[in-house]
Amino acid sequence: MRKKRSPAQRQRGQMRILSPDENTRGFPLTPGRNNNNMASHGLDYDGCNFFRQRLVLSTLSGKRVRIKKHKVQRRQPGAPRFRGQLYQTVDKVTNGSRIEINQTALDRLLSGGSAHAGSIHEDLMKVTLKGVTNDHIDPTVDVLKSTALPLMKQFGIDGEGFDLKVVKRGMAPGGGGEVVFICPTRRTMRPVQLTDPGKIKRIRGMANRIVDTARGVLNKFIPDIYIYTDHMKGANSGKSPGFGLTLVAETMNGSFLSAEMSSTPQGQGDPMLPEDLGKNCAQMLLEEVYRGGCVDSSNQSLALLLMTLGQQDVSKVLLGPLSPHTIEFLRHIRDFFQIMFKIQVQKPSEDERKGGDKVLMTCVGVGYSNINKTLK
Repeated sequence: MRKKRSPAQRQRGQMRILSPDENTRGFPLTPGRNNNNMASHGLDYDGCNFFRQRLVLSTLSGKRVRIKKHKVQRRQPGAPRFRGQLYQTVDKVTNGSRIEINQTALDRLLSGGSAHAGSIHEDLMKVTLKGVTNDHIDPTVDVLKSTALPLMKQFGIDGEGFDLKVVKRGMAPGGGGEVVFICPTRRTMRPVQLTDPGKIKRIRGMANRIVDTARGVLNKFIPDIYIYTDHMKGANSGKSPGFGLTLVAETMNGSFLSAEMSSTPQGQGDPMLPEDLGKNCAQMLLEEVYRGGCVDSSNQSLALLLMTLGQQDVSKVLLGPLSPHTIEFLRHIRDFFQIMFKIQVQKPSEDERKGGDKVLMTCVGVGYSNINKTLK
């Protein structure tokens, strides 16, 4: 039986708008980005760059964040719609979070709460998300399902029902898609030693068209290629037309490298030919294979986050060249968790011919524990 929580423990997250002359209840600010006494003073940032990183890390670490000069060019007061929806999502999956937004949106205070389980039962969390599922900016649901979920399983996040289901597809800009993410709750995460990605053994993909041109590029390197189509019709096809391609290369040791492309959104720029999209996406996958590592570029920050949250033991992951997003994420991990990674550049020998330089990332986890996961 699950223990009953007090009214204070059941308190949900709060989000409210502050008037321009209202303070943030004595929230102490510290000069500069780095602060050695972060636990008591919180963190102070300028601008909205990497906003999602800061919001997630604030929730996980419990540290308050003040973001100044959050928007400079928008004329409408308040937060943009997509950020408001992100606030609501964090509010629904946490207890005790608080987000205060100045009406001019130049200042906002984020105070992270603790995550709680979802709507199935106490061991599973279920989240239904609606909107754009495939575009040319963010990783699509197909890449997340093919690469992020297997990576999470390496850290012990696994179990019955663990899945990312695509109910409806929605291309930009209209959206209309729907996905259901089901994840088991775990008390801790285990350390990993992912240092040898292995050789590519097969390539899998999903597309609506463009199959032939993609296969024409990839068949020169490996014969085991299978690309299937997922053509949705009617209400399940979303509000905007479009097409795309997702390619995933699996190695002998269970690593996944991905590449994807989507057509130009309706009304935004020149249309893209399906044949060109298939060829370009296949070449992007070859570039990802050349970069190498046990984790592809789109999941580097996820791997580093799970290493940071792991038990107080050594974790090692071999990555390809670090992306700008990953470099900034390392700085945020240092700010929120005081964790610094040991970075070792590994150059392939002349006879190996294993692509570009690799980076071996090593750290000791903070021993993060899910306090809402009751012991049985």
